[in-house]
Amino acid sequence: MTSSTQRPQLVYLVFGSETYHQEAVFSIASALAWLRETPDAALDIQVFSDNPQPYEKLPVRVRPLDEATRRRWSEPHGYHFRAKHVALRTVLEEYETALLIDTDTFFHCSPLKLFERVQPGTLLCNDYYTQYGNNKENLLYSALSATLVERGLADDQMMLLNSGVIGLHQNDAQVLDRSIALMDELFPCARGAYTLEEFCLSVAAYRTLEVRKCPDLIHHYWSRKQLFRAKVQAWVSKHAGQPISQAALDDTRRVSARLPRPPRSQRVLYKLITLALPVHLRQFIREILYGCYDHPNEFDRACGPVWWDKALQNQQERLGTPVSRHLLEDWFTHTLVKLILGQRRTAIHEHLLNSPSK
Repeated sequence: MTSSTQRPQLVYLVFGSETYHQEAVFSIASALAWLRETPDAALDIQVFSDNPQPYEKLPVRVRPLDEATRRRWSEPHGYHFRAKHVALRTVLEEYETALLIDTDTFFHCSPLKLFERVQPGTLLCNDYYTQYGNNKENLLYSALSATLVERGLADDQMMLLNSGVIGLHQNDAQVLDRSIALMDELFPCARGAYTLEEFCLSVAAYRTLEVRKCPDLIHHYWSRKQLFRAKVQAWVSKHAGQPISQAALDDTRRVSARLPRPPRSQRVLYKLITLALPVHLRQFIREILYGCYDHPNEFDRACGPVWWDKALQNQQERLGTPVSRHLLEDWFTHTLVKLILGQRRTAIHEHLLNSPSK
């Protein structure tokens, strides 16, 4: 029998806006859905959070994260991603293996598959980006490379890691101590680099641990985030009352890693339809139509307004200026636009009037 300290620990760190909590709830439900594939396996889920309420209906251990603790975990520079390493370090003081996963994730298999890759002497990360020396224009290279090379900590061949997943055995917890110390030391030189946390993990693990990755086991939607958030929010709206019911867990499988674009034949049709429009409206209305496609999957359909927002954002970038209400009104009262969009036109127009892209 596995002792309690030997049970793998799946760890989340969640604070701030409701969106992050929604992501975490969905990610946990996705993990639980796939755990049905390994019903005899032992696994605990821990959530460090400033708000326990979203997790009340989930079989997780919530560890309160008050403002004072979060501030302390982010010291001495107020770098909030530092808290990721402190949280994982805290869990590894008690348990043999732990895996911290970002909220913007969902699973393609049982979480136990990830833990199979967490062995003594290894670091499990989400993925590699590239070699350190491949982008010498990057701030983290121009500001830090000379110092790190001089100290023998890094060179151009070091792989840069994506820390959407950090999995470690207790024996290797000291890599987190090294990464935390590096964050504290390098933060003033890094001039606010957003990715300093995973960069310091890359440096701390370099030449000391075997690095494994797992993009085949999870989907980390750090790219095209708004589309995936729309899918997740549609799932949360549908299942908030019973997030671990059979229906809710089954539906997590229908929130796919696929970008919800219309099929190619439909995109060609949109291109033909919009050729009759004035040149400055063709691409804009084409992208609006992407959000009108009636996907068979309800969670893909939920992405429609995101396509509309993106269409407006792209149009503003093409024009090099914000789009006024008056200009938007002109476009949406154009005879051909009214014909192409039909009954959907008013709803799309109203949505874009309040768009964050405006």
